[in-house]
Amino acid sequence: MTVTPPSPLAGRTALVTGASRGIGRATALVLAGAGARVALLARSADALATLASEIAKQAARSRGDAVAVPCDLTDDAAVAGAVARASDALGGAPDVLVNNAGAFIIAPVERLSPADFRATLDTNLVAPFLLVHALVPAMRERGSGTIVTVGSIADRVTFPENAAYAASKYGLRAMHEVVRAELRGSGVRATLVSPGPVDTPLWDAIEPDSREGFTPRAAMLSAEAVADAILYVVTRPAAVNVDELRLTRS
Repeated sequence: MTVTPPSPLAGRTALVTGASRGIGRATALVLAGAGARVALLARSADALATLASEIAKQAARSRGDAVAVPCDLTDDAAVAGAVARASDALGGAPDVLVNNAGAFIIAPVERLSPADFRATLDTNLVAPFLLVHALVPAMRERGSGTIVTVGSIADRVTFPENAAYAASKYGLRAMHEVVRAELRGSGVRATLVSPGPVDTPLWDAIEPDSREGFTPRAAMLSAEAVADAILYVVTRPAAVNVDELRLTRS
């Protein structure tokens, strides 16, 4: 008789932002594959519905499932509404929050528009704050939870044309450090997962293969590799906090 091993996240819940593509999509798949019920947040309702359907097809094996929660993460009221809908669907604050959604605009500082600079910070820094601000009280009261912040090599290394993205990711790393310090001893864990370049649709408009000084897409990490690292983080024993996990292509 074949014995099916237990799913490591069976009975647990997660909320993943930027779930329609790239790292977010891969993370939602791997968490659901490990048995979690996952709330999928992103702008594209169609892409989320497709992903939720894909997860439903694997549910017989993993017991995980998903609910699509379309949301514009740059809109404070929309985020508040999405958190409420997700928490209702999950039966309360998620056990795992993955702040992953990101915007990536590159331009020399004199050609970078103030609107693009603000939009990058709204997506990469303000939105994660809104999610943490909304969900930490319930996690703290419950005495458990894991907050995963998806950083970047750009959260501590500067590159030309990267003013908006670097500012947002440096700020995000600082916010993570503060959150981790504030939550120490509460039972709520906080981890920063910072990969090097990852082959996702964020690069489509930039075409790094044809630009000097950029990592070719074939030499980048895969979104699935980052998702696997996130799964590792959230399946550690409750007494273990992975403070920071930095990933590079070997």
